[in-house]
Amino acid sequence: MSFEKIHFSNQQGNRLAARLDTPTEGTPDAHALFAHCFTCSKDLRAVGAISRALNRQNIAVLRFDFTGLGESEGDFADTNFSSNVDDLVEAADYLADHHEAPRILIGHSLGGAAVLQAAHRIEGSEAVATIGAPYDPEHVTQHLDDSLEEIKSSGEARISLAGRAFTIRKQFLEDLAATKMQETIRTLDRALLISHSPVDQTVGIENAARIFKAAKHPKSFVSLDDAHHLLTDPSDAEYIGVVLGAWARKYVEFSEDETTSAEGEVVTKTGDGFRTEITAGRHRLVGDEPEAVGGTDAGPSPYDLLLSALGTCTGMTLRMYADEKDWPLEEASVRLTHEKVHAEDCEHCETDSGTVERIERDIELTGDLSDEQRERLLEIANKCPVHRTLHSEIEVSSSLTDAVIDPV
Repeated sequence: MSFEKIHFSNQQGNRLAARLDTPTEGTPDAHALFAHCFTCSKDLRAVGAISRALNRQNIAVLRFDFTGLGESEGDFADTNFSSNVDDLVEAADYLADHHEAPRILIGHSLGGAAVLQAAHRIEGSEAVATIGAPYDPEHVTQHLDDSLEEIKSSGEARISLAGRAFTIRKQFLEDLAATKMQETIRTLDRALLISHSPVDQTVGIENAARIFKAAKHPKSFVSLDDAHHLLTDPSDAEYIGVVLGAWARKYVEFSEDETTSAEGEVVTKTGDGFRTEITAGRHRLVGDEPEAVGGTDAGPSPYDLLLSALGTCTGMTLRMYADEKDWPLEEASVRLTHEKVHAEDCEHCETDSGTVERIERDIELTGDLSDEQRERLLEIANKCPVHRTLHSEIEVSSSLTDAVIDPV
């Protein structure tokens, strides 16, 4: 994943901070615009995880801080739900002017209500996805119970949310009360994906039911099972990103150009931590390390990928040979493990000191095969190209190229 830090101005002249996450290589198939939750920021871990999952599916994501939050200028006390919607429209205009209009709008919690409200004003948007969104923006006032009377009587109050202090003014409540969503959702005229956890304690699941009922088709619902409202488990955010990207391909007219690496070339990019984005032709993968060694376990480890290459090559080679011979091979299942062993314990190794790499490969052949056919297929397994590469002399030539610095 590559990223670019950008800024744009809203209607009040405040400079809003944003980040554009883009796929590793080539031109994105589409751009998405992300609206974060109430008093959150673009840098919430869950937002980053969803963006990365979409990047791997060749979808760029613009995420930004609403006025007065995160790195954006302005006074949060002067904002309200309507101004958040205005900020979204300004962000969409920036994308349209500098890249392409966002075709996918994504909103988390109150941000979900905001993208529903903003969709009519964002030309080119084709799909809207909400995550734990309230049906009625006024739902936010449930978090202000202890301060509501003070806000109404004094005009404002200082409240604490998630350990941070914010000033909420009376105009914020009045704006929420004036916002009605039923007609907005009924006339959305865009594909809608609603993601919600049935155990969400912040925004109840009944909100998803009301949104779904009010919306017209095409509409879809995805249960987030036991996910926390803020998606504190990275696997929940990853799941949303994967499902959202697959869903969008059904309803969004993606660009014809797809991200590819050159033929026969694999490109990897490793940023913070061990997580690595992999591009092989038009395919996008991710590699990582287990949490036990400092990774996030977002993908196979390098040795897992190596074993995958050998197993895949083995199965393909057996398939091709059996088809050529018209043998009744139904399936070839290959199970592989890797370990380092002492050379003195390796019966067939030339080296007699130190350690050697050992790969155990168990092959299960399903089908009405004779003993002779099974033995021959075992011989053929040892002739797969990756197997032969691993047993041959390999030269790896490395060089440095100039890095491309992301503009700030």
